[in-house]
Amino acid sequence: MAKRDAFLVRMDPAIINALKKWAAEELRSVNGQMEYLIRDALRKEGRLPKPKSSQDTN
Repeated sequence: MAKRDAFLVRMDPAIINALKKWAAEELRSVNGQMEYLIRDALRKEGRLPKPKSSQDTN
């Protein structure tokens, strides 16, 4: 598994509560939901590097 960095995020309690509810509805942890949302936003803006495929190493 790839190494993961940890960092603290401070948010308004109303945002955290909404995020917890949304994560539960999507069957994700709050951390997983945050990562999903951030990754999706980065992908949509073209800021997420594309993963290297196994064919690129040949």
